[in-house]
Amino acid sequence: MKRIIIGALLALPIAIASLPSQASAAEIIVRPNVVNRRVVQREVVNRRRVVRPVVNRRVVRQRLIPGHWERTRNGRRYWVPARYVRY
Repeated sequence: MKRIIIGALLALPIAIASLPSQASAAEIIVRPNVVNRRVVQREVVNRRRVVRPVVNRRVVRQRLIPGHWERTRNGRRYWVPARYVRY
């Protein structure tokens, strides 16, 4: 019974503080000198695309080595993150 009364007494100030109240004039900030400036957009200039010759590139083959645990000589384990290996 005492626990219920103590719990209610502790919860009461929190419940009262969470109720909405009227805002005081000190909390309201008015800025009368605010000027809305319009954003001027630049004109979009269409430029010619540079045509480059297609170069046949050598394909680099890669294989994913998934992440795994490895052991040291002392028996400690450490995580090796996944990586790509060229072959």
